[in-house]
Amino acid sequence: MKSQLPAKSVSKLMKQASSVSALLKHLSHPQRLLILCALADGEKAVGEIEEVCGASQSAVSQFLKRMRDDGLVDFRRDGQFVLYEIADSRLIDLIKSLYRIYCD
Repeated sequence: MKSQLPAKSVSKLMKQASSVSALLKHLSHPQRLLILCALADGEKAVGEIEEVCGASQSAVSQFLKRMRDDGLVDFRRDGQFVLYEIADSRLIDLIKSLYRIYCD
């Protein structure tokens, strides 16, 4: 079977394969995927994410810390609240594409 991608694209993919694989690993966990889906609409506090995901505050916080450490989400403080958002607009596009494919 002939490849559908031009050689230049395959070369780019090979260079990015490790980071893309790491990203997909994050998406492979249902709770992390739900958290990212919740954040695809914009920044949210932990309590708002809890409501969407149905997970405990401690579990959501642990997932967010890991994703923050791995550069998937950013945060900012607003008074007593910590607001989280997706760090890279490409990830938002990917989450929205997955939604269109699997949830529409």
